[in-house]
Amino acid sequence: MIDTATIDDIPRLSELLTILFTQEAEFTPDPARQAAGLRCIIENPSVGHILVLREESVIIGMVNLLYTVSTALGEQVAILEDMIVDPTNRGGGSGAYLLNGAIEFAKKQKCRRITLLTDKTNNGAIKFYERHGFEMSEMVPLRLFL
Repeated sequence: MIDTATIDDIPRLSELLTILFTQEAEFTPDPARQAAGLRCIIENPSVGHILVLREESVIIGMVNLLYTVSTALGEQVAILEDMIVDPTNRGGGSGAYLLNGAIEFAKKQKCRRITLLTDKTNNGAIKFYERHGFEMSEMVPLRLFL
């Protein structure tokens, strides 16, 4: 079952983010910062939503949809971040189910586009997202940490 995360879910979501951030080249796990970020999203639905995939009562996956406005499209769009399925639950379609749920949720939020970033060397993730209709963009991400 996919539903939106609550404050009570933060400890488990932070565990999943720790797994994710050990796999990504640019990030280092920091549970306190992770919890603060999760709380910010959960408490401010205009910022975004965190969707969780539960198997019985246990969260086995999560994905964030963060909202902004595209002046090119003149409408709300979403940034998909922090998608992860617990490694013990991978390979059975949980990731596809979670991603499709996020796409449908974004449509209900009237988003016209979803953008995501993944490590350029993570060919498995790139192929996964392409199978679900995502296309490589000519845009190149640049960052300035403040």
